[in-house]
Amino acid sequence: MAWILCGATGCEQRAAPAKGTTEAPLSQPAPVSTQPTPVASSERPREITFDDIKFEIEKGDPFTRSLLPDRVTSLEHKRIRIRGYILPSFQQAGLKQFVLVRDNMECCFGPGAAIYDCIVVRMIPGKTANFSIRPVAVEGIFRLEELRGPDGNHLAIYTLDGEEVQ
Repeated sequence: MAWILCGATGCEQRAAPAKGTTEAPLSQPAPVSTQPTPVASSERPREITFDDIKFEIEKGDPFTRSLLPDRVTSLEHKRIRIRGYILPSFQQAGLKQFVLVRDNMECCFGPGAAIYDCIVVRMIPGKTANFSIRPVAVEGIFRLEELRGPDGNHLAIYTLDGEEVQ
C-alpha cells in the first residue's frame, strides 16, 4: 500500500511503514462510489488543462473552498479530459489509484507543486492504468474532495474518477 501526499511542497507517493511501526498514514483514500455518476456516459469530456483549475492562493496559506472561482466549481461532477504526468510509485502496472501532476518535475527549478497542480485519480471499478514517463490524458468525472493529513493540512483538493488513461 502506498500513501499519497500532495501539498504546498508538491505531490509524492510514499511506501507504507513496516509492520509494527506507529507512523500514521498521510492520506487514506476514500473508496470510489459504485453509484451511477450524475453525468450521462455518452457526454463528451470537456478538454481542460491544469491552468483551468488554478486559483489564487499564496504559498503556505490555508485552503478554503471560497478561494475557488466559479470556473473551477462549475467542473464538479463533469466529465473532463486532462493531460499530465503520472507521479511515479512502486507499482508500474494495474494502477487503481495514482496522482496526476502538471509536470514531471524535471525542470531546473525542482519540485514545489501548488495544491492545484495535482489530482488524485481513482480508477473506476474494472479499470486500471499503467505508469508512463510520457504525458498521459486522463478522462473521468472531476470532483472537489479535500484530502487532509493527520496534521489537518490539505494534501489534495481535486479527485478524478478515472475512466480511461491514454
